[in-house]
Amino acid sequence: MSEAAKKPELKPEAKKIPRPLPRVNAYMDTKPFWAAAKNGKLVIQYCKDTGKPQFFPRPVSLANGKRNLEWREVSGRGTVYSFTNTYSAWPGHEDRVPYLVALVELDEGVRILCNLLNVRNEDVKIGMPVKVCWEKLSDDINYPGFEPA
Repeated sequence: MSEAAKKPELKPEAKKIPRPLPRVNAYMDTKPFWAAAKNGKLVIQYCKDTGKPQFFPRPVSLANGKRNLEWREVSGRGTVYSFTNTYSAWPGHEDRVPYLVALVELDEGVRILCNLLNVRNEDVKIGMPVKVCWEKLSDDINYPGFEPA
């Protein structure tokens, strides 16, 4: 057997793509959300006329179509509504595969698509209590995730 045949084949190392940062104000004013997140607080929009919460941020109320909205701090607590163990990474998550993505229903009644952190796949259950935690992506951006409560 030749020397070349004895050497194991080297596979190219996966190229690490930096995790893209959220674009503040890409489609509407989200500065209040990111300012609160920077300080470790979770805020969502509320319709001032009806008092109904909504998430993700929108320029108008889902309840009545008006622009009479405000940002309010919420508890950051909720339950796992649905989840999946993800094996196909999106940019910046290649080194995290597999990772957990969940739809968390906050105690306030809205659902947030997020990463589940500090928990193993086999330990996640529908209805499991969770609380917000933060991933520091830059000096200005904290990104909300959730972990077991």
